[in-house]
Amino acid sequence: MDKSEPVDYPIDGILDLHTFEPSEINSLVTGYISECLKREIYLIRIIHGKGKGILKKRVRSLLSDLTCVHSFRTASEEEGGWGATIVRLKEE
Repeated sequence: MDKSEPVDYPIDGILDLHTFEPSEINSLVTGYISECLKREIYLIRIIHGKGKGILKKRVRSLLSDLTCVHSFRTASEEEGGWGATIVRLKEE
C-alpha cells in the first residue's frame, strides 16, 4: 500500500488494528474516535488481538488520556474477549 494515500476505513464502531503498523496506532485510534463522535457513535469496539498484550496496553494507555472517553473495559467473550476493548465515549 502506498503510505502517501489516505485509507478509506468504515466508521461503524468497530476498529480492527490488525492491518495497521504500530507507528500508526495513536493517530488512528484518536482519529477514529473523533469520527465516531461526529457520527454520534458512542460505543466502540477496538480489536487489538490477544498476543502478548503489548498493543492492548498501548491502546488502553491512550484511552486513559482522552477526555472524550467515559470508560473502557475488556470485551465479553461474545465481543472478542481479551483480544478487544469496549470503549464508551462521552455524549456531549
